[in-house]
Amino acid sequence: MIFKESKSIFLQVAERICEEIVGGVYQEEGRIPSVREYSTLVEVNVNTAMRSYDYLQQQGIIYNKRGIGYFVSPDAKTTIIRIRRAQFIEQELPEVFRQMRMLGITMEELKTLYENSGQ
Repeated sequence: MIFKESKSIFLQVAERICEEIVGGVYQEEGRIPSVREYSTLVEVNVNTAMRSYDYLQQQGIIYNKRGIGYFVSPDAKTTIIRIRRAQFIEQELPEVFRQMRMLGITMEELKTLYENSGQ
């Protein structure tokens, strides 16, 4: 996994797990790899992976069955999409709109580009 310097590694690992859940790699109520297995998979320190799992557990995306392992929470996809959507609207869109204004890109142009991107 290639990490960006602008964001904590544990958050990037958590985002990857979320993408895997939304993408169907891990099913709701299904088991996910152990902290040790996942740290090896993405080549990070076990403590970093543990922080990612703790963060996802606090968000209600995964849960721990003592002695068995971590599992994807029911409605995890819905939770992830809700959180990501809010983050995108609050953090990403303001910068996109600022850039659009600066470059003179209209909403009509954006709509056309958006509609053509699904092809």
